[in-house]
Amino acid sequence: MGKERLIPNLFLSMKTYSKEQLIKDVIAGVIVAIIALPLSIALALASGVGPEQGIYTAIIAGFLISLLGGSRVQIAGPTAAFATIVAGIVAKDGMDGLVVATIIAGIMLILMGVCRLGSLIKFIPFTITTGFTAGIAVTIVIGQLKDFFGITYAEGLKPVETIEKLEALGKSFGTFNWQAFIVGLICLAVLIVWPYISKKIPGSLIAVIVGILLVKAAGLKANTIGDLYTISSSLPKFHFPVLSIDLIRSQFSNGFTIAILAAIESLLSCVVADGMVGAKHNSNMELVAQGIGNMGSALFGGIPATGAIARTAANIKNGGRTPVAGMVHSVSLLLVLIVLMPYAALIPMPTIAAILFMVAYNMCGWRGFVRICRSAPKSDILVLTATFVLTVVFDLVVAIECGLLFTCFLFIKRMSEETEIRNWKYYDENDPDGIELRQVPKYVRVYEISGPMFFGAADRIAEMTWKDYTRCLIIRMRGVPAVDATAMKALEELVDRCQQRGVQIIFSHVNEQPYKTMVKGGFADRVGRENFCSHIDEALARAAVLGEDLR
Repeated sequence: MGKERLIPNLFLSMKTYSKEQLIKDVIAGVIVAIIALPLSIALALASGVGPEQGIYTAIIAGFLISLLGGSRVQIAGPTAAFATIVAGIVAKDGMDGLVVATIIAGIMLILMGVCRLGSLIKFIPFTITTGFTAGIAVTIVIGQLKDFFGITYAEGLKPVETIEKLEALGKSFGTFNWQAFIVGLICLAVLIVWPYISKKIPGSLIAVIVGILLVKAAGLKANTIGDLYTISSSLPKFHFPVLSIDLIRSQFSNGFTIAILAAIESLLSCVVADGMVGAKHNSNMELVAQGIGNMGSALFGGIPATGAIARTAANIKNGGRTPVAGMVHSVSLLLVLIVLMPYAALIPMPTIAAILFMVAYNMCGWRGFVRICRSAPKSDILVLTATFVLTVVFDLVVAIECGLLFTCFLFIKRMSEETEIRNWKYYDENDPDGIELRQVPKYVRVYEISGPMFFGAADRIAEMTWKDYTRCLIIRMRGVPAVDATAMKALEELVDRCQQRGVQIIFSHVNEQPYKTMVKGGFADRVGRENFCSHIDEALARAAVLGEDLR
């Protein structure tokens, strides 16, 4: 995979493109645009930006990622994964902060693709992705409770963090609007029931129509998008932020989080799509396209984007088989922006909340969460719950950083437990099983090390001991695949102790990486290369010769 050339899949698809496939791609692109319209608006509002900015994202990022991507069928646009982090950035640092964070993420994604790091995403543990995905789902639900219940916050109350929103809900619940609540409940019921009626027309579109009818025709009182936001149907405009070192420094961790999220979700979507169409994506080209698409979106008023699994699946089911379908989806949304965007003002906010409730439910992965809690080791459950709680209580940046930190510590602990240093039993002629053992002279002590010798297990080297009459110490290393600098320091200290006591060290079966490390640092010359033996029998023979000389 790492040797694949960085060629957009569109260019490869054009070699065998046909008129029949063009018709299928156009139909699929238009249908996906209909699905993406209400979702893009809802996700933009959940991200703390205007409704048209969600459309900008689907238009620009969607087009660029389809044009340059490494997947035949990927559909990109705003997704729920970014909603929490984007809302936090916008609330604290405004759109300029978001643009800088997204550009940083775009540069990181491009570098990841150019450096052929597409396969490294598999090293993000499933426990972390499950934990923060469930956490994002919970934060989305909490963030939409205000509009679902028709609550109005008190003057000057503008909560940003999830816990602050819960506290504000408690303080403002006296403003509960039962009519808005009914609108939200009916729209939520439509979203749940509609897939059983028809799978060709998206339930979110039906819910929007029902919500508008409930407010405008039935007269139920609920805030609409037009009551809270100024709707713009103008085309995206280029905007470059005023840069400063402080702004770049403050947004670097946000940019890193956006890049990791975009990489994980887009490549996961590609893998799912590959299984559906029997194809294979180019992960490195996809990362480059994600980087360019996100930078383009940010510079033209959009928000971060990535591959959307649900929209990608809809594209495949409706006949889309080349990147042309994704480009048609973006062009269709551009036409909607110009012609129909003013009508988005009619959509009730409880309807948006209901749509986002369903998005949160579909993304939360609660079954996988429960399965891990039931069957995984306690350490994995700790990482899962910690990532989940930190996402909800603090934010996604803290959750991912701490989750990775916990995982690394636990991995080091597990690996150190796998490293074993054991002392060979001496040959005993009175032992009935002794004839099976090699005879070890009394003045020779043999230790065998199994597992990697690294900083997490280096302290065990200090546990090697010997008797006053010991003259040779054999260290058998056939089960050691690698050593690091910390382990080498511990071995050097062991050599010092041996020299002080007049004990000669002999190494048996040192593998390639450890031996190269020992030679490079001068350790092999210090011990004497003649004291490195390829087999334990050779080492014992060497010890026998040295023992006679040392006694």
